[in-house]
Amino acid sequence: MGVKNVGAVVQRLEDPRLLTGRGRYTDDMLLPGMLEMAFVRASEAHALIRSIDVAAARAAPGVLAVWTLADLGAAAQKPMVQSYPHPAIRQNRTQYPLAKDEVCYVGEALAVVVAENRYLAEDAAQLVAVDYETLPAVIDARDAARTGAATAHRGASDNLAATLAWKFGDAAAALARAPHVFRESYFQHRGAPHSMEGRAVIAQHDAALDQLTLWSASQSPFLVRRFLAQYLNREESAIRVIAPDVGGGFGPKAGHYPEELVAALAAIKLGRPVKWIEDRREHFLSTTQQRDQWWEVEVACEADGRLLALRAHCVHDNGAYLPYGLLLPLTSLGPFPGAYAIPSVEVTLACLFTNAVPTTPIRGAGRPNAAFVLERSLDTVARNLGLDRAQVRRSNFVRKDQFPYATGARLPNGVAVQYDSGDYAACLEMALKASGYAAFEAKRAAAAKDGRTIGLGLASYNEDTGLPPYEGATVRVLPSGRICVELGSCAQGQGLETIAAQIAADQFDVDPQEVIVKTGDTALAALALSTVGSRVASTAGPSVHLAAMEVRAKAVRLAALQLEAAETDLEITRGAVHIAGVPDRKVMLADLAKRLVAGVNVPLPQGFAPGLEATAYHTPERAVYANGSNAAEVQVDLDTGAVTLLDYWVAHDCGNLINPMLVEGQIIGGVVHGIGNALFEHMKYDRESGQPLTTNLGEYLLPLATEMPRIHLEHMQTPSPLNALGVKGAGEGGTIPGIACIVSAIEDALKPLGVKVNEYPLSPERLLELIDAQREGKP
Repeated sequence: MGVKNVGAVVQRLEDPRLLTGRGRYTDDMLLPGMLEMAFVRASEAHALIRSIDVAAARAAPGVLAVWTLADLGAAAQKPMVQSYPHPAIRQNRTQYPLAKDEVCYVGEALAVVVAENRYLAEDAAQLVAVDYETLPAVIDARDAARTGAATAHRGASDNLAATLAWKFGDAAAALARAPHVFRESYFQHRGAPHSMEGRAVIAQHDAALDQLTLWSASQSPFLVRRFLAQYLNREESAIRVIAPDVGGGFGPKAGHYPEELVAALAAIKLGRPVKWIEDRREHFLSTTQQRDQWWEVEVACEADGRLLALRAHCVHDNGAYLPYGLLLPLTSLGPFPGAYAIPSVEVTLACLFTNAVPTTPIRGAGRPNAAFVLERSLDTVARNLGLDRAQVRRSNFVRKDQFPYATGARLPNGVAVQYDSGDYAACLEMALKASGYAAFEAKRAAAAKDGRTIGLGLASYNEDTGLPPYEGATVRVLPSGRICVELGSCAQGQGLETIAAQIAADQFDVDPQEVIVKTGDTALAALALSTVGSRVASTAGPSVHLAAMEVRAKAVRLAALQLEAAETDLEITRGAVHIAGVPDRKVMLADLAKRLVAGVNVPLPQGFAPGLEATAYHTPERAVYANGSNAAEVQVDLDTGAVTLLDYWVAHDCGNLINPMLVEGQIIGGVVHGIGNALFEHMKYDRESGQPLTTNLGEYLLPLATEMPRIHLEHMQTPSPLNALGVKGAGEGGTIPGIACIVSAIEDALKPLGVKVNEYPLSPERLLELIDAQREGKP
């Protein structure tokens, strides 16, 4: 065999197409007779709908239909399907395709205009007149939790969606007997995803075949099909969902939205294809967001910094609905105890409704929140006991010899939480060495002489990646001899086509460029779930490997018959099966593939099923755990509050690397996402009216290239024993510890002033407020 592809730097196979303008995104598609939609969205955070006057809009040029919920027919007069049911849900509130009689956040869709093009649809939408009866709005989840608070939904007794708990050991007893107990409060902000491409959908209905097809900028075409089928009372076989090229996802595109339902209903009613492309303002107002969270935390420890227990309560803002069930708040609990061997943990969470955009997972889901609490808690222990921050982490890490490590927690399905592999302490040492941690105090002193205030932050984490239960793959040898891989999973920029080609190519000794990869189409053979949670490389990847191995074995078995040789004497080189050491005694894969498609009255070889192909499912029972440690160096201007990121170091372990270049891209992108969360991004609302205040990219800030530090990467490769490739996920690994790391660095820079930083994002204005409050002795 030639050069091994898995583990090698292979240029992205997607890039020639995408970089030369030949990508095919949803908005690039032009179907005959296609119409376009524009939505009328609520201008009130909470109100009754007295009336909606659509007469002027219906009379506008080029308009084919203007509909409210009542116009969509009997099939639409019910709330949307709950994506993730959970027994702890007290109030199972999901949206209607269009608001029924009440709007519960600014941006909720309440009418739709369908016209010959988007321009005409937008013009007509402006003519729709809505008469509201304004109701009290609740925006701050702490207010929502209070007895007698205004309710986010009319007629609700309260705003509590669910109460969740995550517990093992005996935290109360440990806190009672601990030599030291420290208490802190933390705030973590609401933010938005802001992928380059917004949400997008085209629906087409073939009345003759009664076949509904959707093209959607989705992370989960199979789940979209499932929820459409359930809502519309159609068989899944009568619905096809395709995710074409998708310009970023970050989590919110994994969900199922009202716009997809409305597009499907419109296409059926009008008999023509219907398209909707989200604009940036709609993205601010209607795409699901991250959460506000408030934490009260107690941590108990020994005098040497070893943690005995952590007890915490979180107030979680889920917005107006539960489109994703309790998945987001649950992922704020499940990461505890992180990379640390904490004997007792007790965390409770109150999930509250507010009159803001609903929240669902964004890159890392609740894991960055949990990491922030854990890492700030370890820094609190170090600060209060006068200990070195790195040593406190060393003292608490799960040790290498403890793997597989059972934390003591159990998932809601009863499966014990168990970390499969890693060397957390060694990963930290890599970050410390790379960042010059041991010599930083001398560097700080030298900077102070120059009038500069600098700090160094640390953060470690682990992450449950490769979540069960499956992502399937089909591998086949085409009659041309080329290898084709089909995945129901889809990509939004990760390089899925490239890694799938690398994995398959190794089994047939061909170049990855010769492998055809098809993704994100429910018409493909292999079932799939969702490209979320850093899971596809370690679920779909092993499935490709298993399917390719099965095809290889079938090819060798058939070739052995034709070559009259033992299977153990055969090799595959450059797409041909030959006798080892005798390359001329061979049969091409193309010929074997042709033999197995046969023909009418041409029998197949005895004992062989048709087709040189296989579909395989890697079906893990539990997650595989990636981990890492980050270090950040910052400079703080004490007069302006400006923070400059000087350097950033990542030591990361995602198991065996399929393609180091792609992993580095994922990690760097994740770090940038963390920087945005820590310093820039903040989705603000007026606390009284519920009106969003940051609805454009001049008010809601994203990090720019000019604000990026040098990002240095160190890789550790600890193979997971839980899949054949030994891989773990990488897509969220830069984000999860990033926020805590940067905040740690800022607090370290302000250490001489005694400023504690227990929140983010940290705008210059907010940082000056914290500095001034400390100088003035305010709490």
